[in-house]
Amino acid sequence: MSEIRFVRGDATAPQGKGVKLIVHVCNDLGGWGKGFVLALSRRWPEPERAYRRWHRERAGNDFGLGAAQFVQVEPYVWVGNMVGQRGIRTGSQGVPVRYEAIDKALARVADKALELGASVHMPRIGCGLSGGKWSRVEPLIADRLTDRGIEVTVYDHGD
Repeated sequence: MSEIRFVRGDATAPQGKGVKLIVHVCNDLGGWGKGFVLALSRRWPEPERAYRRWHRERAGNDFGLGAAQFVQVEPYVWVGNMVGQRGIRTGSQGVPVRYEAIDKALARVADKALELGASVHMPRIGCGLSGGKWSRVEPLIADRLTDRGIEVTVYDHGD
């Protein structure tokens, strides 16, 4: 069992050796334009293009809450688009984050990380625009990733 490692830095510039899988939470509306995805798009165009195509063609694929899509952006770097929020605004259903969907997507991330022999890198997923609480997300990461021996680094942006 590993521990989650917390560092200050940019999750789009993952630290360490070997294959790295950067994961983040997306909405189920096909929207890509605020938050962490902007940093991803500045660095690589492929994750946004793949996500938008995945959403557009959703009638014939697995796009939806709990799904995960993996896009290789460099020889040793992959991005995982996880659909873990319903909509983009807080409303009568509460905040957009869906913990069950993040949990389901993290199970897919674990399988992909083990297949690639990759470490997993992320911002504090589900806790920005989607309105989630880290105290609810962190145990999901432990259950799905670190308890299976997958190295996880969480990046807090800023000084």
